[in-house]
Amino acid sequence: MEFELSPHHQQVRATARRIARELIAPQAAAIDEQGTYPHHVFDAFREAGLLGLAFPAQYGGSGAGTLGLALATEEVGKYCQSSALILLLTRLSTAAIMLGGSEAQKQRYARGVATGELKGAFALTELGAGSDAAAIQTTARREGDTWVLNGQKRWAGQATEADFCIVVARTDPESNGGHPRGYGVFIVDLPNTGFRITRELPKMGVTAVPVVDIELRDCRVPAANLVGDPVHGFKLTMEGLNVVRPVVAARGLGLAQGALQYAVDYAQQRQTFGRPIIDHQAIGFRLAEIAMKIEAARWLTYRACLLVDEGRSDVAIAPYLSMAKAYATELAVEAADVALQTLGGNGYLKDYATERYYRDAKQLMLVEGTSEIHRMIIQRALKDGRLRYD
Repeated sequence: MEFELSPHHQQVRATARRIARELIAPQAAAIDEQGTYPHHVFDAFREAGLLGLAFPAQYGGSGAGTLGLALATEEVGKYCQSSALILLLTRLSTAAIMLGGSEAQKQRYARGVATGELKGAFALTELGAGSDAAAIQTTARREGDTWVLNGQKRWAGQATEADFCIVVARTDPESNGGHPRGYGVFIVDLPNTGFRITRELPKMGVTAVPVVDIELRDCRVPAANLVGDPVHGFKLTMEGLNVVRPVVAARGLGLAQGALQYAVDYAQQRQTFGRPIIDHQAIGFRLAEIAMKIEAARWLTYRACLLVDEGRSDVAIAPYLSMAKAYATELAVEAADVALQTLGGNGYLKDYATERYYRDAKQLMLVEGTSEIHRMIIQRALKDGRLRYD
């Protein structure tokens, strides 16, 4: 078993770490406070080649795979979750295309994202369909060489900046959650007169990458923009979310490390009763506990990345991806809480990064499947015998 990163992956991590420390860390508080899209961060990622990490060279990327993208996301996530989300969205907005798209779609959209020429968004969730994704009500009907989309979507990240948006819709009005067939995945080029952003959602954290409500009203999409076929789009969507989950885990892993180091640095300087508070077991032991969990989360996350980079997105590896995502993101919340408690009252002030870590961490347990959904995936694998420990 190999525990060392390849020279390529070491270089990816070093590049991301440099950008994170030199550019992002000094501005992280301002990025959060201003709550506007950090175009200069996107530009820095593009110039360093970090937007194309998950893509092979034939589509404008560097071939570093999911592991490479996760390493970069982890480094950036130590300081700024909005910036880390920009990296993740390169994968989320193109996962279905890379899994089931045509060569022309990959050359246009995957290459465009990899080179930074395009930004993508992803729209699956609806007001009445979150964890139960098969309950979506957005429809798509075929009219000659065009698909016509109608419905509403919620939580479309980066849509205000996007050049295209992936939209999942029902192609068969009789489709249902019990038999998730009759769904399509569509690439909507933007702007489009039938695609309207109706509201930017006011989030408690990760403020600089907007998420929005969308109305689709007779939104016309060329037939060539259907990804795969009009029947198996739900399966394609779920497989796409699978390959993104290790990168969400990397966001949590990064935040946990950032919060822990911030707390350790503070605890070494702050003194009570004549000694640094890190020397008090009530503080030091809690920090040590987070350090142990970070190492466990790291290997869960890296293993999940390697499983995806083997070219797999099927149900057999789903529980391992869910373990990584749930564990690392829950750890982010715990680490942020311990860090804030370590700083005491200071930790509750916006003068200190712990307040931002605390707000940003909670988002991670909700996106790309809640922690409860991931436990359900693991539970089913145990019940079906796909996970065995004998």
